[in-house]
Amino acid sequence: MNIAANLVQDIFSLFTLLNIFLAITVIFLERRNASSTWAWLMVLYFIPVIGFILYLILGQKLRKRKLNKLLRESQRIIEDTIEGQKLELERSAVSFNDPAMAGYSDMMSMNLVSSYALYTQNNGVRIYTDGNSKFDALLRDIESAQHHIHLVYYIVRNDKIGNYLLELLTEKAKQGVEIRFLYDHIGSKGLPRRFFSKLWAAGGKTAAFFPSRIPYLNLKLNYRNHRKLVIVDGHTGYIGGFNIGDEYLGRNKYFGEWRDTHLRVKGNAVQQMQAQFLMDWNMASSGMIDLNEHYFPREISGGGTIGMQVVASGPDTEYQQIKDAYIKMIYSAKKSVCLQTPYFVPDESLMTALKIAALSGVDVKVMLPSKPDHFFVYWATHSYVSELLVGGAKCFMYEKGFLHAKTLVIDGQVASVGTANIDIRSFKLNFEMNAFIYDSATSAELQRIFEADLAYCEELTLAKYNNRPLMNKFKESISRLLSPIL
Repeated sequence: MNIAANLVQDIFSLFTLLNIFLAITVIFLERRNASSTWAWLMVLYFIPVIGFILYLILGQKLRKRKLNKLLRESQRIIEDTIEGQKLELERSAVSFNDPAMAGYSDMMSMNLVSSYALYTQNNGVRIYTDGNSKFDALLRDIESAQHHIHLVYYIVRNDKIGNYLLELLTEKAKQGVEIRFLYDHIGSKGLPRRFFSKLWAAGGKTAAFFPSRIPYLNLKLNYRNHRKLVIVDGHTGYIGGFNIGDEYLGRNKYFGEWRDTHLRVKGNAVQQMQAQFLMDWNMASSGMIDLNEHYFPREISGGGTIGMQVVASGPDTEYQQIKDAYIKMIYSAKKSVCLQTPYFVPDESLMTALKIAALSGVDVKVMLPSKPDHFFVYWATHSYVSELLVGGAKCFMYEKGFLHAKTLVIDGQVASVGTANIDIRSFKLNFEMNAFIYDSATSAELQRIFEADLAYCEELTLAKYNNRPLMNKFKESISRLLSPIL
């Protein structure tokens, strides 16, 4: 009995020493921001053994050597173009298809400098808000592919739509079309090991993003590839919130109808999506892709006149580009801010921007799902809502199924649609990509979609929030304390 007690004491002492070491690491070596540092110190202090395990899974920083090398190579290729466009914007020498967009040239410059996001305005955009229409269009474009199909998805399911897509890709591979399918190892953890075997046999290629070296155990829960992109023949692209799975077509009984936003893009903005895919592929795959004109066609027909920048962000860069662009947009608002997000765990800078907008008389509306899919994130979201309500913003809870859209519309003139949620994980830890749209007509359409969604919402007023049950207050308090590391 004494031996067992001594063993337990020794193990506890070992973990205590490890916690002290990790605390020193968090404070002095990793130089995290203050809120994240205090959150990790609290976890390590109050739950020493579990806290140590959580740190191994969630707390490790990303090694950036290979990422930085790929980033430098991509920057070198387009450096001259970036500098030329930067000078044009600074000198107001750009002729905008939509004259109202001249007022957002400073935002374009910011995205250009921080994210190397070129501004193009020969793009056509189609908006999809339900999975059936999005997948119908995607499958048609895949069927018509002639040279290559590139896909990256966070979640890929072994279900009806997942297998149908795989069969179609396999058929295209047999026809000689290059197929590259990149999926996130954590997001798609339920895939059978031989799920892609038919595609491999037909010549298609796949790669898992940041896989684990240990079977059935991946300690890298952070730094996931949360992008959802498809590029067909270098001229047609898809970007938005839909993953590959039956629930995204409304076939899940718990979630019901799935409300998301996705874009089909035709034009030179697709080349920015292509460049990011190739960087992600070269990072995840053992074989590097040789760039050629088939991946970046010089002339793309059938586009349009819409101005766009496609902005990537992730833990591999110095800035939080998508978050910074959101903040820049919100501060530019004169009339309205319409925001849809499944998770709302903002940092202080974004929360301040929203509150200042509301206090300035801007009509700030935030739409959130009424049902949870992640317990702690859901209750943390509610804890932040009260700050908006006090500042005069309005919050609406979407009740017709599950709201997964990541959409921001400012004054019905500029908008963003993409993969980034309003939370610290999307802004700092995940690899994300958003399309920023500079076009009054397209932005007005997105605002009309937002306003139509209001018919399926219940407004959460400050009075209702203050009358919430005591248990909800407890859940919110605990979840908010953990929000910097969620």
